[in-house]
Amino acid sequence: MRTIAVMNQKGGVGKTTSSVNLAAGLARQGRRVCLIDLDPQAHASLHLGVEVASGAHSIYQVFAGARGFNDICQMVGQNLWLAPSDLDLAATELELVDAQGREFILRTALQTAAAYEKFDYIIMDCPPSLGVLTINSLSSASEVFIPLQPHFFALQGLSKLFETTALVARRLNRNLKVTGIMLCLYETGTRLAGDVTDDLMMFLNGSDPHAPWAQAKVFQSRIRRNIKLAEAPSHGQSIFDYAAGSTGSQDYQNLVQEVIAAEAALSGGQTRAAA
Repeated sequence: MRTIAVMNQKGGVGKTTSSVNLAAGLARQGRRVCLIDLDPQAHASLHLGVEVASGAHSIYQVFAGARGFNDICQMVGQNLWLAPSDLDLAATELELVDAQGREFILRTALQTAAAYEKFDYIIMDCPPSLGVLTINSLSSASEVFIPLQPHFFALQGLSKLFETTALVARRLNRNLKVTGIMLCLYETGTRLAGDVTDDLMMFLNGSDPHAPWAQAKVFQSRIRRNIKLAEAPSHGQSIFDYAAGSTGSQDYQNLVQEVIAAEAALSGGQTRAAA
């Protein structure tokens, strides 16, 4: 069982697109997958055709203590479940400011619901910030995937993400590792994309072997710019349902195969967040 937080504090880098299509692609391969939408904008939920009215069942109610995780989780496709978000989730930062154990609310909810045993994958789409919702995700996860647009400033932001995961690993969840970096919005044939990729590889190869990101893999599958990926959310479908023959579908299929190929290597250790 793998629990993956997909995070980047910068918006517009393919985070939600990757969360949704990775979840959908794994479900198509027979894995039981739960996608948790932790972004108050609810883009992952909308991407799968789910729009939650204010006050209805959503992940916000789990943080508010009004519902259990099983109460709000819904099946949206074969082997695919969704814990949807709504705008109410934006209030969580303020509502939990003085709450005891606020960093572990999601992990406790998942444990109580036996979610770690029910699913082969739990994928969490984090908001584009490093607040309490993202910290809850990192406290619940065993792995972090970082979507990265191959631009110069993206590398600078990457150091902040690594610092955050290191802090959470030291204080809240010692099982947490950065295991994957996804290159999104990739422009093939450009020198910049190649140079940034080379710099990233050089940085990872020179990292402290004990750092949470020391074993991170830059996926070989590059997610190229593709208009079909931009169109699919407006139809409430994953790229596989909306445009199965597109390059976007091909790229995410390749990414899914890479993720599945790592299952055996990870099965011995990174299966659960720390108790």
